[in-house]
Amino acid sequence: MFILGFAGCIGALRENTFLLKFFSVFLGIIFFLELTAGVLAFVFKDWIKDQLYFFINNNIRAYRDDIDLQNLIDFTQEYWQCCGAFGADDWNLNIYFNCTDSNASRERCGVPFSCCTKDPAEDVINTQCGYDARQKPEVDQQIVIYTKGCVPQFEKWLQDNLTIVAGIFIGIALLQIGLDVLEMPQLLAA
Repeated sequence: MFILGFAGCIGALRENTFLLKFFSVFLGIIFFLELTAGVLAFVFKDWIKDQLYFFINNNIRAYRDDIDLQNLIDFTQEYWQCCGAFGADDWNLNIYFNCTDSNASRERCGVPFSCCTKDPAEDVINTQCGYDARQKPEVDQQIVIYTKGCVPQFEKWLQDNLTIVAGIFIGIALLQIGLDVLEMPQLLAA
């Protein structure tokens, strides 16, 4: 991006046709790659959903292994008010939270605190609120933790904000086309 921006800026300042052509061609290539990615994402949305599910489950397995990954999962679950990829039972994939009899962890049959519903009256986060949460009946689970998965919550968010997301992509595309159009007279004059 730096090289592309540098070529466009210096090419315009110095009226260097080679740099302007370089800038224009690569901006066009980037535009068509973005357009292709958008079309492919629409056509292969089920594949993308499967990849997102696979990505979240792999991250659930490694939840306690990487603090940055743990913070990302916690932020996602708190923001979208979800738990796991498709539900709280996805936490069986993690060695600390699974419900097997061989698991001696205190977090057995639990979920991370980011899955817990928030009490507005509490100022301090209860990091142990998810302990034994999945041993309760599902009706009682819904009081304590979020039972919806993050993949369906992400799909819901995307549908609710589709016009905003599409508007941002169209705005970027128009900006790129506009920059290409502005460069054309300089290229044609050379």
